[in-house]
Amino acid sequence: MRIDLHTHSTASDGTDSPAELVRNAAAAGLDVVALTDHDTTRGYAEAIAALPEGLTLVTGAELSCRIDGISMHMLAYLFDPEEPALLAERELVRDDRVPRAKGMVAKLNELGVPVTWEQVLRIAGDGSVGRPHVATALVELGVVPTVGDAFTQDWLADGGRAFVEKHETDPFEAIRLIKGAGGVAVFAHPAAAKRGRTVPESAVAELAAAGLDGIEVDHMDHDPDTRARLRGLGKELGLLMTGSSDYHGSRKTCVLGEYTTDPDVYGEITRRATGAFPVPGTGGA
Repeated sequence: MRIDLHTHSTASDGTDSPAELVRNAAAAGLDVVALTDHDTTRGYAEAIAALPEGLTLVTGAELSCRIDGISMHMLAYLFDPEEPALLAERELVRDDRVPRAKGMVAKLNELGVPVTWEQVLRIAGDGSVGRPHVATALVELGVVPTVGDAFTQDWLADGGRAFVEKHETDPFEAIRLIKGAGGVAVFAHPAAAKRGRTVPESAVAELAAAGLDGIEVDHMDHDPDTRARLRGLGKELGLLMTGSSDYHGSRKTCVLGEYTTDPDVYGEITRRATGAFPVPGTGGA
């Protein structure tokens, strides 16, 4: 089985619609794909309706968190999307995205970059507006060559010249909320140092003690030495270890199935989840 447990659609900051995403996942030879848009479940219905035969969909979300001033992301799998407490927290995070993005536009204008809010909204479309949309605007204006080049201290990285904070969930609270909604919690790209400061291993141990289920090990932002170190940490802490592409369509260079999750780990994730079940494809539209 080929299993990719971290992808994004136009419901957040990807460039494939949810329907396009599942069709592209099937074409890439995947057996299982997880839809994990940022702080939203809005893409579920379209993805399920278009799900090709032979492809299974894992519903999920990537939650924005912060610990000791360090931004981090928590992948939540197979939770009940209507559970009130987790739903309210997701809405709180999403609602703060607009003023945050407007603040980044204002800072960029102060730096002499002629980005406009209308431009960012056009790029975001129906998705939850975020830094990648502002980064894409910088690419369009020729300020940086790629979206990744916008995530530096010169521009949009944590603490960068145009960075603006937003509401982010305490990860211990995120774990509690995910578990309360019957889901499984996995720390996304925990050692992606090029994105900014990373969470120390001591804090990962504390999160594991609080119920964290796993860590994402095989990821494009982890070099081989980092992946080896994370495997040692995961084994020490008894955590599940996943792999995935973090696919964003054309917004990033990663491709579907670039990294994958072991079928036994996937099976344990589905065993632990009580909020939702994987959805088998029946030949969608």
